[in-house]
Amino acid sequence: MIVRYMLRINQNPMRHLSTRKMKLLNLSLLIHLCSLLLVSTQPTDQPPFSCDSTDPLTKSYKFCKTTLPINRRVEDLVSRLTLDEKISQLVNTAAAIPRLGIPGYEWWSEALHGVAFVANISQGIRFNGTIRSATSFPQVILTAASFDPYLWYRIGQASPITLYSIFKLDLDILSFSLCDYEQAIGIEARGVYNAGQARGMTFWTPNINIFRDPRWGRGQETPGEDPLVTGKYAVSFVRGIQGDSFEGGKLGESLQVSACCKHFTAYDLDNWKGINRFVFDANVTLQDLADTYQPPFQSCIEKGKASGVMCAYNRINGVPNCADYNLLSKTARGQWGFNGYITSDCDAVSIIYDEQGYVKEPEDAVADVLTAGMDLDCGEYLKNYTGSAIEKKKVAMSDIDRALHNLFSIRMRLGLFNGNPVKQPFGNIGSDQVCSQEHLNLALEAARNGIVLLKNDNRLLPLAKTEITSLAVIGPNANSSETLVGNYAGPPCNPVTPLQGLQSYVKNINYHPGCSTVNCSSDLTDEAMKIVKGTDQVVLVMGLDQTQEREAHDRVDLVLPGHQQKLVTRIASAANKPVILVLLCGGPVDITFAKNDQNIGSIIWAGYPGEAGGRALAEIIFGDHNPGGRLPITWYPQNLTKIPMTDMRMRPEPSSGYPGRTYRFYQGLKVFEFGYGLSYTNYSYEFLPLTKDKVYLNNQSSDKIALGYKSVSEMGTELCEKSKLPVTVRVQNNGEMDGKHAVLLFVRQAKTGNERPIKQLVGFNNVDLKAGEKAEIKLELSPCEHLSSAEGDGQMVVDEGSYFLSIGDKESEITVVFSEDTSDAATSKLMILPRILIFFYIYSFIHSYAYCSEMN
Repeated sequence: MIVRYMLRINQNPMRHLSTRKMKLLNLSLLIHLCSLLLVSTQPTDQPPFSCDSTDPLTKSYKFCKTTLPINRRVEDLVSRLTLDEKISQLVNTAAAIPRLGIPGYEWWSEALHGVAFVANISQGIRFNGTIRSATSFPQVILTAASFDPYLWYRIGQASPITLYSIFKLDLDILSFSLCDYEQAIGIEARGVYNAGQARGMTFWTPNINIFRDPRWGRGQETPGEDPLVTGKYAVSFVRGIQGDSFEGGKLGESLQVSACCKHFTAYDLDNWKGINRFVFDANVTLQDLADTYQPPFQSCIEKGKASGVMCAYNRINGVPNCADYNLLSKTARGQWGFNGYITSDCDAVSIIYDEQGYVKEPEDAVADVLTAGMDLDCGEYLKNYTGSAIEKKKVAMSDIDRALHNLFSIRMRLGLFNGNPVKQPFGNIGSDQVCSQEHLNLALEAARNGIVLLKNDNRLLPLAKTEITSLAVIGPNANSSETLVGNYAGPPCNPVTPLQGLQSYVKNINYHPGCSTVNCSSDLTDEAMKIVKGTDQVVLVMGLDQTQEREAHDRVDLVLPGHQQKLVTRIASAANKPVILVLLCGGPVDITFAKNDQNIGSIIWAGYPGEAGGRALAEIIFGDHNPGGRLPITWYPQNLTKIPMTDMRMRPEPSSGYPGRTYRFYQGLKVFEFGYGLSYTNYSYEFLPLTKDKVYLNNQSSDKIALGYKSVSEMGTELCEKSKLPVTVRVQNNGEMDGKHAVLLFVRQAKTGNERPIKQLVGFNNVDLKAGEKAEIKLELSPCEHLSSAEGDGQMVVDEGSYFLSIGDKESEITVVFSEDTSDAATSKLMILPRILIFFYIYSFIHSYAYCSEMN
C-alpha cells in the first residue's frame, strides 16, 4: 500500500526523467521504503527519528543537513510537502510521511509535576515497556509554597548538590554558574524517549494561570494567586525542563524537551454550576489583564524562552482566545518576541463553531485560528476542514506554511531530524535515570520544603520520638497513594502514604479511614472513635482528592466534604490530648472551626505532596525536618462562595459589597493569609540602610507629572535600569532548631485607594540558617516593575509619593520623586565653577606668555 502511494504521488515528476534515472530513483525509493519497513518492525526500544544516515535517500534532503540553519532546513522540508501532507501535520497526532522518511509525531504529552500518563488518551508517552513509572513530585501548588526558584528549576534534577546548597548565598549575587544541571522531568522524559516509549518530546506544561478563585478545580496545578510568584515559577521550570541554565541565556537551538506555557489567557473556570470553560465568556478589564493575568505569560516567553504556548478554551470579552490575533500574534509574538509554536487546547477549535457559535461554519473557525497565529490543533478540526477552507478561499497557503514552519522548527530543535538520537546530545540518558535515587531524594526535599504548618498551639509539634509509643491515625487520605499525586501524574516509583510514613516512626499504630471515601457521605465516626482511647497521640488525615477538585470540576463549597468536620470535631473532643490535623488538598478549605478548636493543637497543609509525601509528613511531625513552607494562596471563608465564580474582577467594589480577589485586592475576612506559615523556630528581620531612600524618575518627557503618576513605557529602559536599587535584609534564626526560611518582601503605598493593590510581593528568596545563625539576603527592587500598577486602559504607571517595603513586622520607607535629583545637580554645578576658573587661568597664562614673547 505504501509502495502504491509512493508511485502515485511521484507519477507526474517521473515522466520527465530518463529511463536510467527513473530506475535509479526507483531503486533508491525501494531501499528507502525497505528501511522504513525495517524501522516499523523494530522493537519498542528504538526511538522514532528522521534523517537516518543509513538511508541513502536522506542524503539528498537539505532538511537532513545539520550544518544548515534550521530555517533553511524547514523551508526545504515544507516545500516538499503536498497539500494533504501539510494538512496532516496541523493536528496533535501528526501523520507519518513515509516517502520522506518522517515518522508520525504526537505533540501532546504531559509533565506537570513528573512525566505523566493519562489513560484512554493518545499521548506521546507510554509506560508499557522497560520503564513502568516516573518520579512523582509534589503537585505544583505545594512546590510553589517553598518560594524557592532554584528548587523549581531543580525539580527532578540529576545532580542536586551544588555550590548553592553549600554556601547558601543569595541568588542575585552568585558569581558562579549553575548552568550544568538539567531538570529531572526533562531528563526522565528523554530517558523514556530513548527507551522507545515516546512518540513526542513536546510537553504541555506548566500551567501558569492565576489561582483567582479558591473553588477552581485546576488551581492545584498552578503556582498560586500571585503574578510575580507564578512568573518566576514559569521561568525557572521552563529553563530547567528545556535544558537552559538557571540564569538563562545558554539554551541555544537545542532543546532537551519542549515546554508549553498554558492556558493563554485568563482561564480559571472549568465547570461551575453548569457554566463550563467551553462556552464561558470571561469579561476581563484591560487593567486586570495588564497587572494580573498576563505578566506570568510575558515572563514565560521573554525570560523563560518557552518554545510553546497553549491558547485557552474560553473567550475574553467575546473573542475566543485561539482566534484572537491581538493576543497570539500582536502580543505574544509581536510585543514579547515569542519564537515557538502555538497550540489550541484540545478541541478548542471545534467549539468556536460547535458550542460558542462564534462563526457561521467550520471553515470560518479554521480560518480565524490560523489567521490569528495558532499553529496546531489538538483535535481533528483542522484535519477535517482546512482543505475545504482553502477551496472556499478562506485560508491562505502562507498561513499554513507559517504554522508548519513553527512546528517543524521545534521538532528540529529537539534533534528529531538529526539522525539516530543515541548519537545526538541527550542520547546518553538511559532508563536508569528514570526513578533514580537522586530524583527520589529531590521529590522528598520538595515535599519537605513545601508543607506548611498552619497551627501549633503550645508547641505540640514536633512530637518527641521517645515519648510516643502509640498512634491513632484516622482519615480517608491517610493511606491513599492515589491522593498523594494529584492530577496529571504518571505511575509513581515508590509512593509512601502518610500512614506508611508514620509507621516508620511508631510501630504501634491503629488505623481507621473514618469515612468510606473522601466525600464522607457515610458516617463511620463511631467506629473510628474506638481506636482513640489509650493512644498517645491522634493524627487525622483529611481534606480533598480528585473527586472533589479536578479538571472539568470546580467546587461549590469551601468547607470539608460531607461529615469530615463532624468526624474531626468528635475525635478531637474524645482524644486524651490535642490532636494533629493534616489536610491533603490543592485548593484552600475553610477550617475556621479547627483553627479555633483548642482540642486541635496543630494543623498541617500538605497539598498533594507527591510520592514522598508520607515520609516528608512523618519527618515534620517527629521533628526530623523543620517546616518552612508558606501559603501561595489566600484561604477564604465559606461566605466567599456567595460571589459568582464567573466574576473575573480583581479589584474590589465597596459600593456593591464586592470584596475583590487575592491578597493584593481582597478586603474581606481571611482564614489564613497569603504567605502565612509557621516554623518550629522563630526568625527576626532587620532592614539594612538603603543606598538611597529616594527614587528619581524624571526623563523630562511626561505630561502626566501633574496627575501624580508616570507611564512606565514613557520612562524608557535606560531610566528604569538606572532606578533599580538593592534591598538588603538581615535574617536571624532565634530558635533552637535549624531551618530553611522563605523571606518575602512586600511593598505598599502610603496612600491606598485609586484601585491600587493593598500590597504586593516584589521579591522573595530562601535561606538556610542554623539555630542562632544570621545571614544577609539581597533582593533587587525595580521601581518600574515592582512599584507600578495598571490604569484602567491597561497602561502600567508608577505613582509619585511614599512606599513602604515590608518583611514580617519590619518596614522601610522609600519615596518616588518625579523632579530632578537636586543633590546630584547641585554637586554638578559646584564642580563647574572650579573648572571654568582653571580654563580661565590657563587661557590667561597662554595669552600673557604670547604677548611677552612678542614684546621681546
